[in-house]
Amino acid sequence: MVQQKLRVTLLTGRTIEQGVGKEAGKGTKEYFESTSMCYMDAGDMKKLGIKNNTNIRVTTSNGSVVLRAVKYPRGAMPGLIYIPYGPWANAICSSDTTGIGTPSFKGTPAEVEPTPDKPILTLEELLRSEFGR
Repeated sequence: MVQQKLRVTLLTGRTIEQGVGKEAGKGTKEYFESTSMCYMDAGDMKKLGIKNNTNIRVTTSNGSVVLRAVKYPRGAMPGLIYIPYGPWANAICSSDTTGIGTPSFKGTPAEVEPTPDKPILTLEELLRSEFGR
């Protein structure tokens, strides 16, 4: 049976592709493609009835963002999603530093749902929606 939504734990961090994209420039296609995606477990993707490169909405208590779901290539990780560092991850991670000076980019409760007809916002659109300018 296909689920409408799936509760998961969000992890964020660096990837080689994100680093290469950042060096190319934050306005480049390489940066967009490497940071506006979400690695998911193949079994979790099946539970949601989605295939590789299907758009999904990831929602946390801090907001929501549409991303491209990508099957995690290094094995199983049920119940976890991984989003490379970048503006799309920042849109759903808390800015609260709890006194240590760095926000928590790991272990955030999240919900994932298929949104194949919703577009991923461009960097400019995302920043405008986040900051209203």
